Amino acid sequence: MDSLSSGSLTSSQKDELMEQIRQQIAVANAQELLTKMTEKCFKKCINKPGTTLDSSEQKCVAMCMDRYMDTFNLVSKAYSDRLQRERNRM
Repeated sequence: MDSLSSGSLTSSQKDELMEQIRQQIAVANAQELLTKMTEKCFKKCINKPGTTLDSSEQKCVAMCMDRYMDTFNLVSKAYSDRLQRERNRM
């Protein structure tokens, strides 16, 4: 039986495992954010897909991605603030 299934992890090992899981979740969230942002901005800005982007498409994609990131950061901050308030109530 390994140490995970036997429950014999030390506190330090548990902390390290939790940190690794947090990092994996952060990477997965970043990948999902990038995928969603790419999909949405592509649909919004690219009318005729080709081998290159014209200047208006480049500008649209850049602005779309900036707005998407600004919105994501705003929502993330609001969510984080709300979680903090909820924790303080307990």
